[in-house]
Amino acid sequence: MNGRKIDPEWVYRLTKQVPSGKVTSYSALAEAAGNPKAARAVGSIMRVNPYAPVVPCHRVVYKDGRVGGFGDKEGVTKKIDLLFREGVSVKDGRIEDFDRVYFEGFKKNERKRTG
Repeated sequence: MNGRKIDPEWVYRLTKQVPSGKVTSYSALAEAAGNPKAARAVGSIMRVNPYAPVVPCHRVVYKDGRVGGFGDKEGVTKKIDLLFREGVSVKDGRIEDFDRVYFEGFKKNERKRTG
């Protein structure tokens, strides 16, 4: 990291911007939160998301399209199922048509707003 802490509440607000049927990456969230090198920290924040499913952490994947974790091994199956229900296909652990469903249009000027 570049020495700047990453605010979990801000990361959760950013994650809520990812629409159904789309995914984003841990690194895109880190960049939107102001610390491009904090992708691992974002993963840790997603792992303890107290707001699920309101904060859709299942829509956060690796930047190469791999689904990534979601709790234990059963959790990955649940993550894939949730994505499938939203129209996102996964094959061999990777998002299909990744470029089509990838979201990174975060509104970063909403940082001070609550909820």
